[in-house]
Amino acid sequence: MIRKAALTAVLSAALLAPQVAAAPSTAAARAPEVLAAQVRQTLTVSIASITPEVPKNLTDEITFTGTVRNDTGTSLANVSVRLRYQSQPFTDRASLAAYQTDQNTPVPANVSRTSRMYIPTLAAGAEARWQFTATPVQLGYRSFGAYPIAVDVASNEVPMATQRTYLTYAPPTTPKPPRNKLAVVLPVIDRPHRATDDPLFVDDELSQEIGDRGRLADLARIAQSAPSSTTWVVDPALLDDLDTMSRGYRVKVDDDEETRPASTAAASWLTTMRTSLASSPVVATPYADPDVAALAHQGLDTQPSRAIELGAEKAEALLSRNAKTNVNWPAAGLLDPDALDLLSVSGVDRVLLNSTNLPPQTPLTTTPDAAATLDSVNGPVTALVPDPELSRLFEPPSGTSTLLSTQRFIAETAMIAAEPGQILPRSLVAAPSRRWDPNPSLVTALLKTAGRLPWLQLTSLESIKPGKASVPRAGLTYTAQQRKDELSRKYLEPVKEIWTQAQLTSIVKVNKTQPAFDAAVLRLTSSGWRGSARAGRALTKLVGAAVDAATDKVQITGAGPDRPRTLAGSDGVVPISVRNSLTTPVDIVVDVKSNNPEVLQVDFKEQLTIGGGQSGTVQVPMNAALSGDATVTVQLRTADGQPYGEPQRMTIRTTGYTGIALVIVGAALTVMLAAVVTRLLRRRSQRKLARAAKSPESETV
Repeated sequence: MIRKAALTAVLSAALLAPQVAAAPSTAAARAPEVLAAQVRQTLTVSIASITPEVPKNLTDEITFTGTVRNDTGTSLANVSVRLRYQSQPFTDRASLAAYQTDQNTPVPANVSRTSRMYIPTLAAGAEARWQFTATPVQLGYRSFGAYPIAVDVASNEVPMATQRTYLTYAPPTTPKPPRNKLAVVLPVIDRPHRATDDPLFVDDELSQEIGDRGRLADLARIAQSAPSSTTWVVDPALLDDLDTMSRGYRVKVDDDEETRPASTAAASWLTTMRTSLASSPVVATPYADPDVAALAHQGLDTQPSRAIELGAEKAEALLSRNAKTNVNWPAAGLLDPDALDLLSVSGVDRVLLNSTNLPPQTPLTTTPDAAATLDSVNGPVTALVPDPELSRLFEPPSGTSTLLSTQRFIAETAMIAAEPGQILPRSLVAAPSRRWDPNPSLVTALLKTAGRLPWLQLTSLESIKPGKASVPRAGLTYTAQQRKDELSRKYLEPVKEIWTQAQLTSIVKVNKTQPAFDAAVLRLTSSGWRGSARAGRALTKLVGAAVDAATDKVQITGAGPDRPRTLAGSDGVVPISVRNSLTTPVDIVVDVKSNNPEVLQVDFKEQLTIGGGQSGTVQVPMNAALSGDATVTVQLRTADGQPYGEPQRMTIRTTGYTGIALVIVGAALTVMLAAVVTRLLRRRSQRKLARAAKSPESETV
């Protein structure tokens, strides 16, 4: 309560200070400063327009308009709005940036005597419009360049709020400033919203993004008015998702599914983009925008090539035109040599890189050319480095004034053209972040402004090439933290297993079609899962289950330890059947091995061709060494020997004797036969002796 009362007294003293005739007390002297500290955040001044945006003659009349608003909660007296200026232009882009971002950089010291408005009283909540006029000669401008401008509001001569901006003066000069090329690159990239190619979405976020105030709707608005030189980088997986929505789809909600009708908004969005981009350069990202650096580091080397191929197919089908696939914009604009090599062997010869990834070889005080050349295992690759400041202007913080961004853009590009020692035109690239949320009016204004500035020439990204203005670059700089930001080994290991299994569902088919799960697995490798691995793992489980279900459509029937087969006799055959529930024929190898060779001997392989919806049977020869139960493992394999599905164990019940048993029995019979023969011979011998003894007796008688 004491602090609150003291603050009230200070504010009252500040408001009454102009009426005090005597020498002010210490508290009264401090009152304006205290007041300024309290209301600076709630008393605002804004600049609505500057016309013309680029004065060209000393006598051009420049009109500044704007508003001042009092949201302090109390009425303010003796309010003045003033135009501040400086007669010296910025010396470099660093000082230009500091003027906007570093509030310790002072505002221009000169206060225009003619551009000033006095407001006796500005009531609480009230807003007043202001308008000033000035000429370059009044502002002391003499040469081409960007100058600091500010409009401030003061009460009792104590500044309360300030709005800073820039004014570029462009009189005719000899020689003329070089006309630099500027390629503007606008991304249309999102994360995947489906697991498989089925019309089942894991969320319904896309329906919001194509709504009136959605991010994708804003991109479509920009596309309708953007100059044809603008280069668009489009993820075909996003087009694929929206095309699926346009035909009706389902949404996963907890453990249930909800049906959605065909989305007319999705169909309309695709039509708008197809029409708007018909004459603009379009680059297709690899399908689902995979994390190429992670794939290179985790041994998934075949995915980028397949993603590029599939991306081209989808872009052509859904945009009704060819899209470039030789250009790659990696996640965060960052690559290391391994990822660059992987892209180069996949057909990429141009990469769009962050300025931190490919810095100049030596620090520069001027703006480097955007193009450079990198060496890869497959030959030279052109690196295109967007200017960070120009790129940020296309994606400023929320609430940033379109006018202020435009004036900053004019000043930045003018400064580049006026940099000392730069005689040859340079190439520039501006590219906001890859999954940006654009302000359509701001982006459209920047593009229109760029098209009419005499020191800029809008061009396509494809036309930007290394030239005489290029500066040496230090090579790819990739930090340990950037490596950690990739999709991890733990995340990608199950993806790799699913990819391998998914390929088999195609290899096993007689007609060897493209794998049905290529798009699904590529969605799992999307860079959109960086920082969202949990959501990516949820999709991985769904894709894994779908691949398992497809694999199980070709399987052994009647197998299982609890379903024994009987082998009658010592030698025989056991039939094993395979069911093909697919609609197309398959080539499958049945591989059978004994788990108990001392009881049952079997080593069998045979290839079967089974028609769609049919079964095939092989007769497996087996030899039983002993009677009883034994197990065999039946593994289905592709024609090239890869395991297909899980191995199955089968119990074989033997009831006869095999060769070993027969040997034993034969030996026993031989012994028995020998004993019988011996016994017969002995009896015969005994009979002979008896007859011999009987004969002498007869003669005596």
